Amino acid sequence: MPKFEKGHPGGPGRPRGSRNAVNLLLDQLAEGEAETLVRKMIDVATEGDRVAARLVLSRIWSAPKGRPIEVDLPLIRTPDDLLLAHACVVAAVSDGRLTPQDGASLSSMLETHRRAFELVAQEQKIDQLDARVREYGDEVK
Repeated sequence: MPKFEKGHPGGPGRPRGSRNAVNLLLDQLAEGEAETLVRKMIDVATEGDRVAARLVLSRIWSAPKGRPIEVDLPLIRTPDDLLLAHACVVAAVSDGRLTPQDGASLSSMLETHRRAFELVAQEQKIDQLDARVREYGDEVK
């Protein structure tokens, strides 16, 4: 029997959320002094140390990972409505109301919506063809 499962040649990897030995040791060292260390970093940062300031700010304010955005899009009832929605997204990006990344995310959502319309249209076409084939089969009998 192989040591690792097929498709996972390196094994399952580290459990999610686990910490390596160095971080565990640092956690133990800082456990009693964490507040003092943070206060000292803040003091140094307020005295003008830019590296300390960057470290403090990077720990206090984490990078945003998604946020609500406000864009007035038209109600999308038909595939034709998607063209106007895409135009609204492009306009919002071009005038700075949306970042290019947010615009790309919205465009991706609109593309998914378009594919859903396409799938429904294909299913309707198949149903129509099935009905015609059944009619033709009844006529031949």
